[in-house]
Amino acid sequence: MPRLDAIERTALLTAAIRAAESRRPDRLYDDPYAAAFAGDVGPELLAEVRSVTFPSGRARTLPSTPDYNAIRTRFFDEYLTAAVRDPAVEQVVIAPVGMDARAFRLPWPRRIRLFEVDRPVVLSVKDDVLGDPPCAVDRRQVGVDLRADDWTDRLLAAGYDPAAPSVWLLEGLLYYIPEPDVHRILDGVRAMTAPGSLVAADVVNGAALRLPTMRGLLDVFAGWGCPWLFGTDEPEALFAAHGVAATAVQPGEPAADYGRWPDPVPPREETEVRRVFFVHGLRTGD
Repeated sequence: MPRLDAIERTALLTAAIRAAESRRPDRLYDDPYAAAFAGDVGPELLAEVRSVTFPSGRARTLPSTPDYNAIRTRFFDEYLTAAVRDPAVEQVVIAPVGMDARAFRLPWPRRIRLFEVDRPVVLSVKDDVLGDPPCAVDRRQVGVDLRADDWTDRLLAAGYDPAAPSVWLLEGLLYYIPEPDVHRILDGVRAMTAPGSLVAADVVNGAALRLPTMRGLLDVFAGWGCPWLFGTDEPEALFAAHGVAATAVQPGEPAADYGRWPDPVPPREETEVRRVFFVHGLRTGD
């Protein structure tokens, strides 16, 4: 099996978290593929995150990564499911897709073409695990690094139509890449989306990259070789600069809680507190 690099291995962490969530009696979703995707490495990564998040004999000071991921997955599951109810929408892009199994576990209309974008090695590992299960949707894999200059060309070659409405999900991506790459990727999304298309992503704020209370979790990711590099305190402005009129929701707010967020939600005007945003919006006309 091909070897994944540091950032690519975070897909195994996410799979391990989804597998653990799927075993809970109060689970927010069920992912029957997650345990196989996680393999032996994913649970080891999750154990390391748990050890700093829930330290023995001390109160938790870091955000609960398992609860955050459960809420994020459920939130974007519902977002995608609602978006494709529009009969005009025939294209969905998940970039990067990692070990995501939404192609198999969400109720897609048969008209949908689902583009899974990620580095070739990630898609290869995913295929090795999956084999050839039945899929009700037209699933098309696009093996390319989103930081490469030709990633939009590869998407076009896979049959994507930039003139038609589309739905995009950029999940677990933006905080791992430098700010110039963030803007380049969002510029590419803008170039590839027709007005009226939908775009969603998750992003942290600037304080989440530097607060001492985040140090334990940040050190884990940095130690793996995939430090968090980008955050913004104004996610709506970030996406507006790239042609998306967006709303940002924090876990724990009514639209993104599901009874699972364990911490207070600070008001937006409060500074020097860690935040995560689920950003979603409408691609406007140029």
